[in-house]
Amino acid sequence: METSSNFIVFGATGGVGSTLSRRLRDAGHSLFLAGRDTRKTKELASGLKSPSGLFEATRSDSVTDCFQQAQEELGRIDGIAHCVGSLLLKPAHLKSPAEWEQAVAVNLTSAFYVLRAAAPAMRKNGGSVVFVSSAAARVGLANHEAIAATKAGLIGLVLSAAATYGPHGMRVNCVAPGLVDTPLTTRIMTNERSREASRSLHVLGRIGRPDDVASAMHWLLDANQSWVTGQVIGVDGGLGTVHTR
Repeated sequence: METSSNFIVFGATGGVGSTLSRRLRDAGHSLFLAGRDTRKTKELASGLKSPSGLFEATRSDSVTDCFQQAQEELGRIDGIAHCVGSLLLKPAHLKSPAEWEQAVAVNLTSAFYVLRAAAPAMRKNGGSVVFVSSAAARVGLANHEAIAATKAGLIGLVLSAAATYGPHGMRVNCVAPGLVDTPLTTRIMTNERSREASRSLHVLGRIGRPDDVASAMHWLLDANQSWVTGQVIGVDGGLGTVHTR
């Protein structure tokens, strides 16, 4: 049975973030919902009867201000979910410097800023931080250079942070999904050829759903998993480790 806790969900209005937020609220937890889209963030917060704030994931001061706002609303913070990310599939020679820098900022720098903001408070009382990496960080996939590199960097961040803050009772983990049907992947999902090619890479024979990822993140956030840290959990239909041909 879960004990009621206080969680911040960064990127709360995305496909996985909103699903996770609903799961946590249904389980009786108190939430602070952080998003960059004013309308979507307010609508989700109203529906879940939770406080919310706006933030820009790639700006350190914005992330810090949002974390402080969450502390004012909730008090002690028991866990954080970082559901921020981008997806642009291009081979390296076709990706512009600006596109590369944006991928680094959104997928990796934003995670570092969340960890940096959370650590001073959470190292006092412990808690759980969960990030979202990608199966592409662990298996070679064509045209994934930017997302693979940035999400692999995120795995490195998770492992190091787990070592740094573990003695303070702070757990740091991440999930590594395969392709998930969310607004972020609309371009792939609406192209029949791309969707089928992606589906065939997953040995379980289907594209992921937001709840597949959200349920794993929920489990990692749960205080009952107090002996789980420094883990990369593949929620990927086997994409990262299993191949049939």
